[in-house]
Amino acid sequence: MDTHQSPSSAPPPGAALGYAGVLNDLLPIALWREDTHGRIVEWSLAAQDLLGFRPEEALGQAAGTLLVPPANRGLADELTRKVHAGETVVGTLPVLRRDGHPITMEMWIVPAADPEGRPGAMLIAFETSQVLTMRESLATLESLFTQSPIGLATLGLDLRFVRVNDALARMNGVARSAHVGRRLSQVLPGVNAGALENLMRGVLDSGTAVVDARRVGRTPADPEHDHIWSSSYAPLRDHTGHALGLIASVIDITDSQQAHIEMERARHRFSLLAEAGERIGTTLDLRQTAEEVVSFLVPQLADSADLQLLEAILEPDESTAATRNVLRRLAGSFPDPGAPVQPLAVGRTFQIPYDSVYERVITDARAMDLHRADIPALVRDPRLDTLRGYLATRIGSARLIPLVARGTVLGTVTVTRLRTREPFDDEERVLIDEVVARAALNIDNARLYTTQRQAARTLQRSLTNNALPKVPGLELTGRYLPASVHDVGGDWFDVVALPGGRTGLVIGDVMGHGIHAAAVMGQLRTAVRALARHDIPPTHMLRSLDAVVADLGEDEMATCVYAVHDPACAGWTIARAGHPPPAVVTPDGTVTFLDGPPGTPLGTGAHEFGTEEVALPAGGLLVLYTDGLIESRERDLDQGMARIARTLSDPARPLDALCAGLLAGLPEGPGQDDVAMLLARTTTDAPRTPE
Repeated sequence: MDTHQSPSSAPPPGAALGYAGVLNDLLPIALWREDTHGRIVEWSLAAQDLLGFRPEEALGQAAGTLLVPPANRGLADELTRKVHAGETVVGTLPVLRRDGHPITMEMWIVPAADPEGRPGAMLIAFETSQVLTMRESLATLESLFTQSPIGLATLGLDLRFVRVNDALARMNGVARSAHVGRRLSQVLPGVNAGALENLMRGVLDSGTAVVDARRVGRTPADPEHDHIWSSSYAPLRDHTGHALGLIASVIDITDSQQAHIEMERARHRFSLLAEAGERIGTTLDLRQTAEEVVSFLVPQLADSADLQLLEAILEPDESTAATRNVLRRLAGSFPDPGAPVQPLAVGRTFQIPYDSVYERVITDARAMDLHRADIPALVRDPRLDTLRGYLATRIGSARLIPLVARGTVLGTVTVTRLRTREPFDDEERVLIDEVVARAALNIDNARLYTTQRQAARTLQRSLTNNALPKVPGLELTGRYLPASVHDVGGDWFDVVALPGGRTGLVIGDVMGHGIHAAAVMGQLRTAVRALARHDIPPTHMLRSLDAVVADLGEDEMATCVYAVHDPACAGWTIARAGHPPPAVVTPDGTVTFLDGPPGTPLGTGAHEFGTEEVALPAGGLLVLYTDGLIESRERDLDQGMARIARTLSDPARPLDALCAGLLAGLPEGPGQDDVAMLLARTTTDAPRTPE
């Protein structure tokens, strides 16, 4: 640039120029003009913003002195000569700011006549760093549009597409050129476009972006299937806040949404299975377990549920002919008010029709869906026309599932849905089958427990419910109270007539509960009766019983008291094997507990047994009992024995009344023990009829 100045010929300062239009909003462009002597005659506001000189500070000044760094002034003079000769110069040059620091600028220096018509220059300059930033921004934006897998578009204020990337064009199945200038409702009318355009207008009006707006529909890209898209819209504004349109991003989330749905279904399925585990099998009662299965299935999985067990499973001791192919309804839930009640009553039996779906399901141990034509065929009995008509008209879908546990088919579960409800889908079938499979184990456990309990109670009754014999000099009565109606233990007592008018009394307690304890108790009772006939002394009796228990296994153990009464001397000989001490009551009501040798429990092999002689006049009582009468979780041993003493303080009361008093107030419930007791009152007259 020419730095020569001729003050006498300098024109007066010209006016300052404004900003360089719209482009200045994106990239500030500094403009100034120099006359033929290199003086600044025009100065733009953008030049003021970039270089810091106000117009009054720049106009009339020599540009070479004001703007060119000293090291570059020779180059500036050379470039000025070229421009005055008619050349246009383009380059990157340093320019001094008002604060004295240079900035690098991209410059166009073009020939332009000064106000006097002489050769001058027009300089157009913008900061190099701003150019680089803009270039990077444009490259980023271009890459975003051309390479992003996310569908992108810009729309104008009229909601017409301005630009669409390839990803969105592929997603929509419509070419990019077919988008431009058209609205969404014209390009894809089948994706709820009207609602989306209303949403976009709201973004333009409020200036607030909307994120993850879901839409469902079909596009030409995949016209046979619904897709789910997540769309986001943000306002597009310039640096002054003026609205230019909006930018849209679209993601196809069909696969991820389906995976989420599948995950939620799996979570729901696991949750229901966990709930089934908590609600089914809370007890070992067979009927209650069946009711728990049905109440879980209805109504959350089915409109009705019917659980039936094979009669041969419920009554294994009955003849095959009586139980073959017979089902008994153990539990059912039919809340539909139109359902016929009587044919569906709990406890009713049902003969499985030959070659029916029932027979196939039980034979193959495999669940089956029932078609509508199959449902009425479940009932072939002409006397049940009402039920068959109900099934034909009201039931829309049904599934028959076998109850299989430990490789054995126990029965079936039938679930149905009314025609007003959607049929069972694949997920629900899997879930119902899994619930029934788990319930089958609970049903089988309850069945086995019930069978064993019934066998144990039958065995125990056969061993303990025999009438006590009439014996000389004694009035006898006994009681047995199981811990609960659901369980039996090994408590027992017996009375054996001995030679010479004597009588043997025995009471014992086998460790454990159930059929095994009852069986051990039966062997001990049989052994006592066999040994008593040989009239062996009480200590020898206990040694023999100890050997019997030891032969049954290392883990077997029992306690016992064996007492022999001799009416000739009105005395007792008593031996104990780890059993609670008998109570002795004199006719005046004095109660004592024997403190003789306690002995060791049977089965230990210690053989430490001793005897105790007790004289008891007429009207006196000897009371034998098991530990369930004196021990419980609610009271200790001393409290239990004190309660016995209070109850027996009036020995003249009838023996039945004394038994009732001893049993009164005993705690009940889980964790309690069986109670057995045997009361003997000495008499002087002939033996009485036992009570």
